[in-house]
Amino acid sequence: MPSERFPDEIPIDLWYGARKQSFQAAPMAFPSRTPTGESGTGMKIAIQGEPGSFSHEAAMKLVADAVIVPFSLSADAFAALVNGAVEAAAIPIENSLAGSVAEHFDLLLAHDVKVERETQLRIRHNLIAISGASIGQIDRVFSHPVALAQCRRFLANHSRMEAFAFYDTAGSVKQLVELRDRHAGAIASEAAAHYYGAQILQAGIEDNPENFTRFFLVRRTKDADADPESNKMSVAFSVENRPGSLVAALSELSKIGTNLTKIESRPVHGKPWEYIFYVDCQIHSSEEGSRLLEALQPHCAMVKELGRYVEAPRQTESGGMG
Repeated sequence: MPSERFPDEIPIDLWYGARKQSFQAAPMAFPSRTPTGESGTGMKIAIQGEPGSFSHEAAMKLVADAVIVPFSLSADAFAALVNGAVEAAAIPIENSLAGSVAEHFDLLLAHDVKVERETQLRIRHNLIAISGASIGQIDRVFSHPVALAQCRRFLANHSRMEAFAFYDTAGSVKQLVELRDRHAGAIASEAAAHYYGAQILQAGIEDNPENFTRFFLVRRTKDADADPESNKMSVAFSVENRPGSLVAALSELSKIGTNLTKIESRPVHGKPWEYIFYVDCQIHSSEEGSRLLEALQPHCAMVKELGRYVEAPRQTESGGMG
């Protein structure tokens, strides 16, 4: 018989903001609140998400003694950076399975900031519950929509578990621990389980183990320090709406021997059918980076350097470097 401390059934409406996941909906935002710093004695770094999230892990990997300042919305994290409330922001920019984080490209373009460093994090999802719960008791699973989508096979094999979208992976662990909901599970990182004192019921439940996310350390432009060993550069540009303009711009990069490792387009807000192009390039020197920008200028209506940094080593599922 359930005790008063562990109610047998927690009403779903106590899971603020949760909704049943169909794997079709876009990620949901969660109302902002006043952030508090988490551990560390060094640089104050904003993240989107709760302590224990993958962004938290990435921030500590980028700056080992960081003071983590969590925000519910990425826009708020960038606002805190721009107004000087924090010294940097650690943001995911691309996942090897889910693709790019489009909002973060828009925020990089909109603000006077620069990418200073890059890192990669292996994304390993775990089924997490409160201490003492068993996997047979779990009938509801909460997590960020992307995490739920990356664990479809596990959820399909446990058909009694209903999936509900939540605003954050670590936030779902925080909530189930606060509610002491023994019938709820969360999909999140091992760090989140440790941070909130929960237990991992099953580790590594993601469908594809080749799951990695690139993170940027972003700083105000005036504070960013370009590493003299920088071998990678991110640039945003737009071209004139005339035949061949994009090809002409990219041809200039080829002429100077620049290796283009990524290209992506984003719509210009308020200007239907006009686009901003984002590219990542490998460079051999700072001088090559400057020549790259000069080569783009004649063919582009706008060019913005997003940052020069040392490329993060590519990881493999086995833990080695590719």
